[in-house]
Amino acid sequence: MSYVDGFVIAVPNAKRDQFIAHASTFDPIFLEVGATRVVECWGDDVPEGKLTDFRRAVQARDDESVVFSWIEWPDKATRDAGMEKFMKDPRMAAAADCPFDGKRMIFGGFMPVVSLPA
Repeated sequence: MSYVDGFVIAVPNAKRDQFIAHASTFDPIFLEVGATRVVECWGDDVPEGKLTDFRRAVQARDDESVVFSWIEWPDKATRDAGMEKFMKDPRMAAAADCPFDGKRMIFGGFMPVVSLPA
């Protein structure tokens, strides 16, 4: 059974290109350690809710956009081993200069329960 890691972050609009460069540098490492797909989505239609919403969840400011991302893995065991390799990869030292506030990131691992083919 496949496994998915999901992420929601707030990125300053002025750092959009820097974020894309950051993702283009580090996302391929996930593929090297076993992920089958990595998707980064810049918020386009992210409405404010009455009780909660994506913007509030990451405390996005007016000058920030919400980014919704996910990593697909073949299974949880591959994900666990891959994430361990990813975090120990020496290239990750350069990730300290990321274009968003990691303290406001929401993330989690998910087991698909419904998956329809394209």
